[in-house]
Amino acid sequence: MLEVILDTETTGLSTADNHRIVEIGCIELKNQIATNNIFHEYINPQRPVSEDAFKIHGYSEKFLSDKKTFPEIAEKFLNFIKDKKIIIHNARFDLSFLNYELKLAHLKKIDKENVIDTLEIARQKYPGSQNSLDALCKRLNVDNSKRDKHNALIDCELLKEIYINLVDQKEPKLDLNNTELLDGKNDSVSILTNNNLRQIIKPSSQELTNHKKYLKSCLPKNFYS
Repeated sequence: MLEVILDTETTGLSTADNHRIVEIGCIELKNQIATNNIFHEYINPQRPVSEDAFKIHGYSEKFLSDKKTFPEIAEKFLNFIKDKKIIIHNARFDLSFLNYELKLAHLKKIDKENVIDTLEIARQKYPGSQNSLDALCKRLNVDNSKRDKHNALIDCELLKEIYINLVDQKEPKLDLNNTELLDGKNDSVSILTNNNLRQIIKPSSQELTNHKKYLKSCLPKNFYS
């Protein structure tokens, strides 16, 4: 299953005030494992950046002035998210801006039914608690030391870890239907799983003997009686 972790940065808090998107970041997941496929664009909003927004992400009008506009990156963005579940933290905010931009560009809006909101998942799992991205990083031991200011791609990296924890998939699943034995040596076996080479080290006969002796020493003396 393909999913997309998505985050945006904007010129302000509301499309009602004609605020626009200045950055989109996306990370693709396959079976909840990140692929090498990402989407990242800074966007010229063609309007001023509010002072409050600048304090959050640090993208000035000068920095954004030579970037592409949303209509110029829209097709590439839509192709990236096509036929994938979209994972967003506080989806209501990002989705309102994305659909506002798509409306201005005369393009089809994103269906909210295709979106998973990690904020809603967190609220159900931790009711009454702070569930911001930073709060969840702290609770789930996700390193957010790189998050000096908000950045869509960095926030996607953090959200990826949070999402995997929230759905209790803390370790990648092995797809045994797509697993191939590559090597059968005396001390190891290599397998190819989803194009990733993994090596399983088999214990030696001496290590097995030592392990049995250790286990026996840990058992009560009358265990076998």
